Amino acid sequence: MTTKSYKIAVVGNHDAILPFQMIGFDIYPVRQVEGLGRLLAQLAKDNYGIIYLTEDYAQEIPEVLAHYQGLVTPAVILIPTHKGSLGIGKQQIQDNVEKAVGQNIL
Repeated sequence: MTTKSYKIAVVGNHDAILPFQMIGFDIYPVRQVEGLGRLLAQLAKDNYGIIYLTEDYAQEIPEVLAHYQGLVTPAVILIPTHKGSLGIGKQQIQDNVEKAVGQNIL
């Protein structure tokens, strides 16, 4: 039985994601929201199992994120920027827990 190995990517503002490079994640700095959907699709094709995406960019592409919520891989996980959290990532976790458990236990 062969197991598949996945990579981890971090996408967002350069200043916010640069520290992730020091722990071995592949970083993809983005300057504009245009093309972000294509980048996520390419990362999914390139065997990325987890894609961390900064909340500031995530709020601009809700339809793209909705597509990935129904997939097992890649898991798109929202993270705050160096400027602080918008609460979007936390809400997404609460929604997923509620969907899995049947109620909000957080």
